[in-house]
Amino acid sequence: MKNIRSKLVDLFKRGYATPQISKIAKKIKEPSATIHYNIKKLENDGIIKTYKAVFDYKKIDEGFCVFALISLSPNEYGDPERIGKDISKLKEIESVDIVSGNWEMVIKIRVKDQDEYYNLVKNVISRKGINKITSLTSLKQMKTEFVVL
Repeated sequence: MKNIRSKLVDLFKRGYATPQISKIAKKIKEPSATIHYNIKKLENDGIIKTYKAVFDYKKIDEGFCVFALISLSPNEYGDPERIGKDISKLKEIESVDIVSGNWEMVIKIRVKDQDEYYNLVKNVISRKGINKITSLTSLKQMKTEFVVL
């Protein structure tokens, strides 16, 4: 059989996972049709933006997780969204948050190992507009996407 694992993982990361209506119906003791109708209404109203699979990241070669605190240069400080949008296009970036305090942004990065992280920072993230990066390496993830691991 053809191995399409990487294609499926990529699609699931971009929101192609769907809710399990029969499981939800059983859990809250409502008919599947009622669940389906209400989910579609939430989707149409823009309340549900996407569905996403939760992975064992080590098994898909993305087990190295880093939270990077980013300080922008003074000439970019007024428009952090521009750099945030640019950074968020990278496949290794899981989330980008504009924050208050001593940093302008927090980004969550998932790569295979520290060498991939080093290359990403050296060649992509450390560019014009970013003044300083402080890395916080995740040693063990206990909960993600509302799922206790």
